Amino acid sequence: MVSTESTESTERTAGNKPWGRAAATGVGSMPGTDVRETAKCVVESLETLPYLPELPERGPGADMIGRTTGLLAELYARVEPSGWRISDRPGRDTRRARSLLREDLDTLEEFTQGYRGALKIAVTGPWTLAAALERRNGEAMLGDPGACRDLTASLAEGLRQLLADVRRRVPGAVPVLQLDEPSLTRVLNGGVRTASGYRTYRAPDRSIVEGALRDLVATADGDPVVVHSCAPGVPFPLLRRSGVSGISFDFALLTESEYDEIGEAAEEGTALFAGVLPAVGTEPGELSDPAGTVSGVKALWRRLGLSPELLAEIVVVTPSCGLAGSSPAYARAALAHCARASRSLADNPE
Repeated sequence: MVSTESTESTERTAGNKPWGRAAATGVGSMPGTDVRETAKCVVESLETLPYLPELPERGPGADMIGRTTGLLAELYARVEPSGWRISDRPGRDTRRARSLLREDLDTLEEFTQGYRGALKIAVTGPWTLAAALERRNGEAMLGDPGACRDLTASLAEGLRQLLADVRRRVPGAVPVLQLDEPSLTRVLNGGVRTASGYRTYRAPDRSIVEGALRDLVATADGDPVVVHSCAPGVPFPLLRRSGVSGISFDFALLTESEYDEIGEAAEEGTALFAGVLPAVGTEPGELSDPAGTVSGVKALWRRLGLSPELLAEIVVVTPSCGLAGSSPAYARAALAHCARASRSLADNPE
């Protein structure tokens, strides 16, 4: 069970980093279908930044896209052979997605009684959702600028209700909203294919992409918003301009050309959720060297000439992506390993 004591470091931390120093967290998905056991694992493994897990093995509505469609205000979706598609009314699939989310929240609430601190909630971001969610003609909402605006507005209203629900359920929690955007780079590069597969959708103007993200940051009402992408080419400058508090990424996919962007983000105070642990594994014994897991982060920090004292303030240790593809034993061990690795950043920053 998560400790009910509020640490001094959390109380003193700036509003956009309520998780304090030496934090670790997961990305979102976990293996299996046991909601209670998974929630228990998450809150026991991660003392400073537990999160609401996803269990996609439960089927449609428990997956990343399906869960988020259940949040939409006055927009509904159903499952088709090609994926999730907008529908005229809330049908069985919408009801199932909402029911699964209520079950997840009920369980998380049970295991976080008396908890005070940061609590992360992940949903699909507007651009990945627009690339995945189909209009009635089978084409992605991404292909219609008006549909994208409506989708962002609907998601914003749904998120307001979700965050209010989380604050009510766990009064001592500071919600941390994570927007999952694995398709964002493809959207920006015009790489999302149409239904036929022969064309790609035109890339939206970057100012429009940035504006939609900024609108969703505003829905958090001052609480932190983190954008996650496990794809190459994360648009760090665009995300910083949108006002996010943190950027979550696969550390192994960074290129040398992105190092300066990382340095600028760190100097600006943007939290860096560094995915340093493989998301897929089977044997917990593979995880035996917490300090070695974050050695690359420390090496980059030195190369950029950043202050060692800032390392544990800025960097949050995570797996590279969701853990749904791993074994349950590995997933549990991975979260505990991330927590140990984050402490090593604080204890030995140089």
